[in-house]
Amino acid sequence: MSTESVPPESTENAGPATPDAAGEPGTPDDTATAQPEPAPADSASTARDTEGVSEGEETVAVETDAAAAANPEAEAEAETEAGKAAEAAAQLSEAQAELAAQKLERERIERRRAEKAEPIASGTKLSGKAADLLAAVRAVEGGAKPPATVFAEPAPAPRRPAPEPVRRPQPVAAVPAADAAPAPAAEAVEGVRRVLADGGAPETLAPQTAAALGEGAEELLREDPWQLLRVPGVRPEQADGFARALLGPECAPDDERRGRAVTVWLLEQAALAGHTALELPTLTAALGRQAVPDAEAAVQSALAEGEALVFQDALDPVDAARSGQPDGTAENGAKGVNGEDESGEDGEESRPVRVLVGLERYALAEESLADALARVVNSLAKEASARWESVTAGASGSTAELLRAVAGHGLVLHTGGDASRAEPAALLTAARTLGLRAVAACHTPDGRQRFTALLGEQAADGAVVTVPGLLAGTEGPGRDTDGAFALDLLVLLDAPQLDVESAAMLAESLPDGARLVLSGDPAVLWSAGPGRVFADLLAARACPQVASRTPDPGPIGELVSGVGIGELNQVDAPGKEIVIVPVRDAGEAVHRTVQLVADSVPRAFGITPEETVAITPGHGGAAGTRALNAALKERLNPGPGRFGGFDPGDRIAYSPAPGRTVPGRVVTADAEGLHLSCADGPVVVPRERVEQAVRHGWALTAHQAVGSRWPAAVVVLPGDAAQALSRPWVYTAFGRAERHLSVVHGVEQVLPKAVAEVPAKPRTTRLPVLLRTQVPAAE
Repeated sequence: MSTESVPPESTENAGPATPDAAGEPGTPDDTATAQPEPAPADSASTARDTEGVSEGEETVAVETDAAAAANPEAEAEAETEAGKAAEAAAQLSEAQAELAAQKLERERIERRRAEKAEPIASGTKLSGKAADLLAAVRAVEGGAKPPATVFAEPAPAPRRPAPEPVRRPQPVAAVPAADAAPAPAAEAVEGVRRVLADGGAPETLAPQTAAALGEGAEELLREDPWQLLRVPGVRPEQADGFARALLGPECAPDDERRGRAVTVWLLEQAALAGHTALELPTLTAALGRQAVPDAEAAVQSALAEGEALVFQDALDPVDAARSGQPDGTAENGAKGVNGEDESGEDGEESRPVRVLVGLERYALAEESLADALARVVNSLAKEASARWESVTAGASGSTAELLRAVAGHGLVLHTGGDASRAEPAALLTAARTLGLRAVAACHTPDGRQRFTALLGEQAADGAVVTVPGLLAGTEGPGRDTDGAFALDLLVLLDAPQLDVESAAMLAESLPDGARLVLSGDPAVLWSAGPGRVFADLLAARACPQVASRTPDPGPIGELVSGVGIGELNQVDAPGKEIVIVPVRDAGEAVHRTVQLVADSVPRAFGITPEETVAITPGHGGAAGTRALNAALKERLNPGPGRFGGFDPGDRIAYSPAPGRTVPGRVVTADAEGLHLSCADGPVVVPRERVEQAVRHGWALTAHQAVGSRWPAAVVVLPGDAAQALSRPWVYTAFGRAERHLSVVHGVEQVLPKAVAEVPAKPRTTRLPVLLRTQVPAAE
């Protein structure tokens, strides 16, 4: 699959990077070409450029110089304003009094900050476990032995039936963008607009900023201008310019507010890159690259204010090797400065340890997921497997293995390609034959449709749903009085697409005694959200794993299977199921793609343009989704784009929530917004949300396309996308085609090298360690 030499081109998708690397996660669209600005970019373009990050695409981040920052206000002024607010609050309504109380609390925090006359000493502003933990880290870095109690691993919980869990009231999924919570009050938006104008920031950011900061956003921004970093798409250099304009000569490079805000921003960027937490040295190094003078103090400030959490994990040798921590080194607390063994009699200190810092929402989701999975594993009644004997007897091969595993266990993992979905379909049919309340959930509407087709006449209403619909309660069996799903068996397809928050909500919603089967292809791209739930469960070996022996059929199946093991093989395709189209540059790549979608594929295979998808590595660039969609629209549905760039009949990709892509078509537009026809029915996207939530959909990224398949796929590999390629990306993109695959090839030998040598980028997660203490490894 080689082509003639192509000169290298610059790329906007410069390459994979995580907070562990030399830069922070950025946007896949415009990071490499963006120039630092004194104020945030236009809100609409900023939001659209950051969408790719939520889909898991990362690029080398721009290194920037830190701006000057500001000092806290004087205590006397804060006390005066606090007194005025207290007097006014007594005469206000209940709602206004609550706002005044919040303001008083913020002013109390400011007074406490003003008392800090000296730099923060390491570990002195924390208490309890956090203080012990950071003190132990400092001891390890100095070559001393940390206290044994700090890094002692908790004793594993005994394997026993879990007690009745305390359930949260009816968890629901994130609502679609069009149905999201009401917009902030006009007065609040106007107040934020005034602050943004004073700071030289685009006033169009006002609605987003008011929504992100909530009540009292205007006062909060004036007190702490770096809170602007909480608005999606705003970068530190932009927030620095905003702070300089607001605070003037009071700016100082070591302002505690800036260090704390940048710490939280880095953790949020890490979450967009898939991490649920960051190792402490990685975080402090990233803070240094953002020119935070005292990175350690910035982390401690974020911990003290409750904006981040700190954890310590004792690792076994396998986890240590994966996280790059060798056994027996001073960093692991096993040896002192002179290399002598200083571990205790039981050798507890010799275990490698890592200290992690993460945002509360992801840390709690990961812990909740581990607890819920332990309950699923331990709560299945022993006698529950007896009734399955009648259906397992007549099965064979991988299907029989899957049935037997599910009969005796509460949690089962099933791996395989697209053809292996017939095995979970047989499982669902067998469970319903036994009278069990069984449901299968897919990641996308297309996956739901294809899985329903596998059930044939056995398909029943509500038997196959989508994950968002199940969590939102719009699909599936509903919930019982405890808030749990009214289910005995949940078969979850497309399991690699589960992020840690969705997985936690699903597992927490299962009743005691229910079974959970996670099925998917471990070689595809991981979830758009943080975590790698399916991969972590496979690595933890906490439950039975059934590997399907059903191969994907045909030349495309053979090609994709080879990619999955790191080989790009020559495949016989007598029916032209696979066609390689060499190109010299990005312009030719766009031309050939349009020609294939509009002419060649329909003429040769009878597959219409509506049944064909173009897949490219990123949104930006000369052959990204923007350029391809513009060219395809001009050819397939030309029009003036009167409705925010869209016309009736345009093929679109709608993102109701980060990480979700729903295909559809534009119907019309009016004062309410843009009217779409999607797989789950009509959708109206408000006018202010159109530019952020809707893109043209003839061309997609692989992250947008995962979970769906088309009769034909045209995979576009321009020269400027070479650094974005990896084995999971190629596997996912090639695997979207059912009958025909065209590869517009402009990367020469980069493609086989990416397949052979570039695996999935690692993600920092805590799930394997959390599971180890609650669920023994399956034998």
